[in-house]
Amino acid sequence: MLDVQAIQELVRKGRRYDAIFAIIGLFCMMIGILMLAVLLGGLVDDGAHRLNWTFFENFPSRRAQRAGILSAMVGSTLVMLITAATAIPFGVGAAIYLEEYARRNWVTNLIEINVTNLAGVPSIIYGLLALGLFVYALDFGQSILSAGLTLALMILPVIIVSTREAIRAIPSSIREAAYAVGATRWQLVRDHIVPYSAGGILTGIIIGLARAIGETAPIITIGALTVIAFLPDSPFTGEFPYLSFEWMKSPFTVMPIQMFNWLSRPQAAFQENAAAAGLVLVVMTLIMNGAAIWLRMRFRKRIKW
Repeated sequence: MLDVQAIQELVRKGRRYDAIFAIIGLFCMMIGILMLAVLLGGLVDDGAHRLNWTFFENFPSRRAQRAGILSAMVGSTLVMLITAATAIPFGVGAAIYLEEYARRNWVTNLIEINVTNLAGVPSIIYGLLALGLFVYALDFGQSILSAGLTLALMILPVIIVSTREAIRAIPSSIREAAYAVGATRWQLVRDHIVPYSAGGILTGIIIGLARAIGETAPIITIGALTVIAFLPDSPFTGEFPYLSFEWMKSPFTVMPIQMFNWLSRPQAAFQENAAAAGLVLVVMTLIMNGAAIWLRMRFRKRIKW
């Protein structure tokens, strides 16, 4: 048997390892924060002075001082609207089915392997797939609808995988207790599985949307324009049914493509415009993350274990 001194030495050694690991983890975290601060500092230094109402209200222009991001910001917002409306219900629904309803056989295993592998496929592959499927086969054209569906396909595996992991984290005792009181599988999913895993599901959704909003390769592949001096048709009309979907067929541009266009020009003023657009894109991403954190906290407060 170990004597008291040997046990104390083992405890001290374990504490030293804990302290070393904590220092290494803190160092890695500080490097990440420092790199992010440097990047944001550079964007603020280069483009903060361009952030005024003129920059948000104007269309792209050959004159840097007159150039704005109105069409690119509206295009990004509409594309992300279609992306979210498509990817979220299909991704969450597929994950719930695979985790709670699907039988465990070779077909299910094959689907799981393919979904996991698709999460690592380069985005340009999705662009080529969308070019043949949405643009040509389904004749959606080079439109906002094609772009939104392309990005939805790209982030769908991410949402499915993250949702399944969130569902798996729920203790099995929750399921056993629900079945013990006579709940059906649908009642279990609706009243327990989805509410309890909502935080993890929202995290996966925001990770997917944050990736989609900054993608350029698939959008260029399906024919996004670099300069647009008009806005899509309004989704609201003055006549019944008061909604119009013509805006989905409109040509478009998005923030990353507008930034790439400005960065490809030699004038320093356009470089400043690109930095300002980068700041706007970062703020849009932070708003999405903030909304997810707020929703996650609300769900956690409502949960009663």
